[in-house]
This record gives sequence, C-alpha cells and structure tokens, in this order.
Amino acid sequence: MTDTTLSALDTAEIARAYREAKARRAKRSAILKHIFLIITSLIMVYPLLWMLASSLKPDNEIFGDLGLWPSEFQWQNYWAGWNALPVSFTRFFWNSTVVTVLSVIGNVISCSFAAYAFARLEFSGKTLWFALMMMTLMIPYHVVLIPQYLLFLNLGWVDTYLPLIVPRFLAGDAFFIFLMIQFFRQLPRELDEAAMIDGCSPFKIYWAIIMPLSLPAMATAAIFSFIWTWEDFLGPLVYLNDIEDYTVPLALRSFISSDGVSQYGPMFAMSILSILPIILFFIIFQRLIIRGIAMSGLK
Repeated sequence: MTDTTLSALDTAEIARAYREAKARRAKRSAILKHIFLIITSLIMVYPLLWMLASSLKPDNEIFGDLGLWPSEFQWQNYWAGWNALPVSFTRFFWNSTVVTVLSVIGNVISCSFAAYAFARLEFSGKTLWFALMMMTLMIPYHVVLIPQYLLFLNLGWVDTYLPLIVPRFLAGDAFFIFLMIQFFRQLPRELDEAAMIDGCSPFKIYWAIIMPLSLPAMATAAIFSFIWTWEDFLGPLVYLNDIEDYTVPLALRSFISSDGVSQYGPMFAMSILSILPIILFFIIFQRLIIRGIAMSGLK
C-alpha cells in the first residue's frame, strides 16, 4: 500500500514538474517572440520616425546626423512648407481630396457592379470575359500609358482631372473586381432566389441584399483605392501641367529644385502632413479591412 501511494505521489510530482517546465518554456518563447517583434517593428518604423524628426530639424542637420533628436526644434518648417510654393498647400490638399474621393466612389461602384455580374449572373461569354479581366492584372501600367495618353489627348482631357477620375467609373481595376467576386461568391444564393420570387430585379437584389452584406469587401476596396490614389505620382505627373492643379505628391516633388537649392525641412514637414489622411483612414476602417480580406479568400 505504501509503495503504491509513493508511486502515485511520485507520478503526480513528475507531472507537475513537467507542466511547470512546459509553462516556463512557453513563457520564454513568448518573451523572445515579443522582443523579436518589437525590434522588427522599430526597424520598420524608423524611416517614419526619421522623417518626423527631419521635419523639425534645420536643413544642415537632416543628412549630417542620423539621430532622431533635433538639436533645435524648427517648428516653422511646417508653416514655411505650407506656404513655400507659389500656391498654398491648402490647394494641393483640396485637389488630392477631390481626385481621391471621386476615384474611390468610382472604383467601389463600378467594380462592385462588375463583380456582381461575374459572381451572381449568368450571361454568354462569362468565362472568357472573366479570364480577360484577370489577364489585365498582369499588364504593367506603363505598357498602356502612352496609348492612354494619346486617347485622352485627342479627347482634350490632358491638363484636367478627367484622365485620373473617369477610368475609375469604368471598372478598370481588376484587383478590386476579383476581391469583390470572392466575397460575393460566399453569400448564399438562396438570398437571390428568395428575392427573385418576391419580384426583385437583378439591380434590386444588388442594391437591397448584396451591397448591404458586402460592406467589409467594399470598405477594403475603398481603403486600398484611397491609399493608392492619394499616393499616386505618375498619373498626375503625366496629365497635369498647371501647378494650381497639382496633387500633394506632385507638390512635394516641387520642393526638389533642379538648381540644387532644395528645402528639405519644409518638404519633410509636408510629407508628414500628407500621410496623416492615410493613417487616419486606415485606423478608422481597419476592422473592415481585416474582415474584408479574410472573408474574400485573399488571406
């Protein structure tokens, strides 16, 4: 009896020691993972911190010292940058806002229509058109840049915002169409059938059923469209010539002078302000982004 009791006690002690050792290993592993993630995060965020610090430094310290703490805080860089160019940055932010908002609206509406047709409707040549749409993902933008420019030049749209906005209303971005198709396909088709029995048209089904259920996917498309359009440099560079029509990326490029006289402090100050809308937009809608990507099958 005594041997049996001792054996049971020994077994329990060994099991408890094993659980404690396993818990210690798991704790050490978690600590190491967090340290690694913190170090990696600091490395990734360093360029942003450096740009923020450079926006508060005198020009002669920006490239001479890689440290983050300025010897003297130059808050006037923000005021100088806002009014450094012949046109105030208020105008540039307004131009970018107009182009970006209209582009986001166009992308979400047109791409959701196209995605709804591919995902829920039946029509002749559907497979062929879907394949052609997916093939456009492999075509670099620079390949079609010259033909597009000639087209818009003949239409008289050069030096206007139309080349930057109108294509967004024509479902020209296959990535957003594909993202929404993947989401629409996960919605039960019984919803469409029930709505058709009640007399709903395809457009009514889209407007009353599909669109309200697809807000995460549409929010994801809107956020990516917002970021890509706000940061777009090549498109405005090609089609806009008047400085009063410049968007924020073009205006930032204007700080770099060809004669070697550049205003780096004010430029970095305006660069910090230019990324604030993107950060705020992402923070507000990040939950919808994660949900939209996860439920669309792109994870």
